[in-house]
Amino acid sequence: MTSSDIAMTQLGVVLTDRGSRYAVTGAQVTSRVEVDRVLAELKKDRSYAKATHNTWAALLPTGGLKADDGESGAGMVILRMLERAELRDHVIIVTRWYGGKKLGGDRFRRVQDAVRAYLDQYPG
Repeated sequence: MTSSDIAMTQLGVVLTDRGSRYAVTGAQVTSRVEVDRVLAELKKDRSYAKATHNTWAALLPTGGLKADDGESGAGMVILRMLERAELRDHVIIVTRWYGGKKLGGDRFRRVQDAVRAYLDQYPG
């Protein structure tokens, strides 16, 4: 898979909460190497590269993988939603630009809302 082969679905900013903005992106992947390529492709866009968090999870043939990128616990939220949706060989990335106010537990609800927006749009 080369970067030109990466077919990402980007919904852009799907919600805001107290100044924080959330975007969601997904792509079909079958390995950690492909996940890293998708993340690199996403971060070619400066705004995504400078985001506060690019949290992600994927259900791969080898099992579930996740990364919080500083948003502790958020990767597990995405992974559990992927498992419930039975969406395999796919990575979902939730991007957050911090808006200056702590969201507490609501940050997990916003991650869920972003993943739900993606799953609602996903044609698979």
